Amino acid sequence: MKKPSTNVLPHETPNLRDHYTIGNKLGHGQFSTTYLCTEKSTGIDYACKSIPKRKLLCRDDYDDVWREIQIMHHLSESPCVVRIKCTYEDNVFVHLVMELCTGGELFDRIVNKGWYSERQAAKFMKTIVEVVVACRSLGVIHRDLKPENFLFDSHEENAQLKAIDFGLSIFYKPGEYLCDMVGSAYYVAPEVLHKRYGPEIDVWSAGVIFYILLSGVPPFWAETDSGIFKKILTGQLDFESEPWPQITETAKDLIKTMLDRNPEQRITAHQVLHHPWIMDDQVAPDNPLDSTVVSRLKQFSAMNKLKKMALRVIAGRLSEEEIGGLKQLFKTIDTDHSGTITFKELKEGLAGIGNNVMESELVELMNAVDTDNSGTIDYTEFLTATLHLNKMQREENLLAAFSFFDKDNSGYITQDELQQACRDFGLQDVPLEEMIKEIDQDHDGRIDYGEFAAMMRKADGGTGSRTTRGTLKFDLAEALGDSQSNKTQD
Repeated sequence: MKKPSTNVLPHETPNLRDHYTIGNKLGHGQFSTTYLCTEKSTGIDYACKSIPKRKLLCRDDYDDVWREIQIMHHLSESPCVVRIKCTYEDNVFVHLVMELCTGGELFDRIVNKGWYSERQAAKFMKTIVEVVVACRSLGVIHRDLKPENFLFDSHEENAQLKAIDFGLSIFYKPGEYLCDMVGSAYYVAPEVLHKRYGPEIDVWSAGVIFYILLSGVPPFWAETDSGIFKKILTGQLDFESEPWPQITETAKDLIKTMLDRNPEQRITAHQVLHHPWIMDDQVAPDNPLDSTVVSRLKQFSAMNKLKKMALRVIAGRLSEEEIGGLKQLFKTIDTDHSGTITFKELKEGLAGIGNNVMESELVELMNAVDTDNSGTIDYTEFLTATLHLNKMQREENLLAAFSFFDKDNSGYITQDELQQACRDFGLQDVPLEEMIKEIDQDHDGRIDYGEFAAMMRKADGGTGSRTTRGTLKFDLAEALGDSQSNKTQD
């Protein structure tokens, strides 16, 4: 197959080695090698995942890498997801520069310990399921949850566990079913083998990890992949062997509900986080957790007008890779493809990604986001209201936003400049004096950069080997029979 003469990124980038010193190899998979790299300007260490373009054999392979980059940016606000810093591309490689995690794989710690106590396992499971919730609430299916794809950020006993590999992750639309066979044999859900699945598969994979954390062995085991698949489809969970007699019924109950073969009856990720075993036997609250999108909409609705305008400026200067996930999410909610989101679409869209919001609360959110009072939310309004906070607070973005308002480059935003900005954004009846007084810490009647940055960073109310672009080779009839197995291609 002829390799396409195109790039992964839609824009040219500087040379990686002009900005980073490349160090020792940290690990490798079938499609990439990860190196230690040090930023020359700061001396800060990062991990650089380098993907050789000679292994990208068709346009789909290029698109897969581009999607992985977008999804990592899309999820980058979550503390349980490794943060992507930037990407570079040359004639030979695509490089993903990411937060460095030095504490090793969850898989290695399981192997070293044999199995974990229930309380230790609960801590790790909470993080793993929070990754599932983050994916679910942003319209993503991970599709390859396994211990090898989680690293600790340090060697400390209380180190933060982070998901690091999104090479098989995909954007999805509520109600649609996927059919391509991807994943890793031990962790694949039965509906993947039936080639009709949705986001529920991530809960199954998390349930398999849960079983391994407590027992040290996978729940469905065989010598061949075909044998594993047969066990996944028909096998029974073993709660009789050691150490299961010493494990609480509450933990076993949670595993059973996560490994329910019927995806419609399987417990949801939100319900897992509310389960008494995860909650450390506290009473689970009745109110559902806000999805990521709803949390961001609430934060936006609590912001003052200047901060909302500044966010719009920042949104306009972000790259396609940084906002691609939100663009996909907008398209998912905009079901009639009109370019705007109606109240009905917002309500149904949020429900589709696992969040049912009270109608009165939704009206308030809609009104807050619909800054031009058109009765709908356009793409720019949606993007502005759902931006990652870490992107909003980056120094270069704050400087660009401040410069937008400081038209005369005086180093201050005056009332006249604010008034002009409000006209530019179509905002009326804005109490400018009150806005300036709220932000103006030295009471000189204007806003300097320090005051502007403080306002922007202030919290608002509301509040082993890695699988990349791999596929599972599987025949359903064969797995249910006794014929020769097919192998999983990582």
